[in-house]
Amino acid sequence: MHPIIVKIGSIYIYSYGLMVAVGFAVATLLAYRHADDFGISRDKVIDLGIVMLIGGIVGARIVYIALNFQYYMENPLEIINLTRGGLVWYGALISGMIIAAWFLKKNKISFWAAADLFAPYIALAQAFGRIGCFLNGCCYGSVAPAGFMLNVIFPGESVCRYPTQIFSAIGLLLIFVILRIWQKRRHFGGEIFLGYGLLYSIKRFGVEFFRGDYPKILYGLTISQLISVAIFVVCSSLFIYRRLKWKNSLKSL
Repeated sequence: MHPIIVKIGSIYIYSYGLMVAVGFAVATLLAYRHADDFGISRDKVIDLGIVMLIGGIVGARIVYIALNFQYYMENPLEIINLTRGGLVWYGALISGMIIAAWFLKKNKISFWAAADLFAPYIALAQAFGRIGCFLNGCCYGSVAPAGFMLNVIFPGESVCRYPTQIFSAIGLLLIFVILRIWQKRRHFGGEIFLGYGLLYSIKRFGVEFFRGDYPKILYGLTISQLISVAIFVVCSSLFIYRRLKWKNSLKSL
């Protein structure tokens, strides 16, 4: 575990923040390069990326605080301390989508075109973020059984845990590759973004079985798993609806 990557005098560079920043930079750069394929101004891509980053971090932090409300009421100064992680991706997704929708409407840009452009790179940025989680020691796994080949022992502990952060990073890299290939075969607006929602919810639902930082709250499932089910249902319904709409538009030609 390396929560601090570099220390220069009194200046600290934290691994989690660094990996989030790197992920954002790489994702925005790649979206910038391919913006023309979706009919979106490259300058607007940079602005949209910044808007989504800020909105996403705020939303992710709010949800995390809500899930750990008692702790933050007792330690209010910790609310603004992001050096130890403390972000919930689904909070980032929802708040990021809301602020992105506002920005896109204001600039008269198709929401679905922008969503399809960014979808693969969002997964890639998340992969960087999960590596930051691993270095930081947050989002850790539950205790692994003796003899399990892939495990990690964090400083100050004597038990082996599942490296769920690495599981997530690998899964997200795979999603990125799938979506980039899929992106080149896109048929209708929203296809790639909704595909991202489907793949991510499946990945998150599975990895949560190995997580050790959130309690089971209903039928042996965590809050993230319940949200994953809801996201899967919504994305599936929208995907089917938009695909049927696209097929019907072809018949009418």
